[in-house]
Amino acid sequence: MAQNFRMRFDAALAARQMRQGAARGVYLGAEHVLGLSNEVVPFDEAQLQHSGVASVDEPSLTGMVSYDTPYAVVQHERLDYRHAPGRTAKYLENSLNAARTDVAAIIAAEVRRAMR
Repeated sequence: MAQNFRMRFDAALAARQMRQGAARGVYLGAEHVLGLSNEVVPFDEAQLQHSGVASVDEPSLTGMVSYDTPYAVVQHERLDYRHAPGRTAKYLENSLNAARTDVAAIIAAEVRRAMR
């Protein structure tokens, strides 16, 4: 017996939901990188560590992780500085490189979740 089906697809709604999922994934990915970075950021009185923040620019789907102290860039770039055990320069760059596949998986999971 033949059956008929009718389906309506709202491409604009699907695109909005996908973009919202991607933005959420980018934010969660940035938070993940921030967490990894906080584990190795130079630590004296925790001011640098506590200044870290993750954010996302939704129109461009760009995630950002930043530290807001006057010496954050110097601590990140100066390889000749001595740090406590387990703490290192390039704390943000190394954390991002180590988390690339995890961040991609986080973004993909959030897009899938948004498209349900």
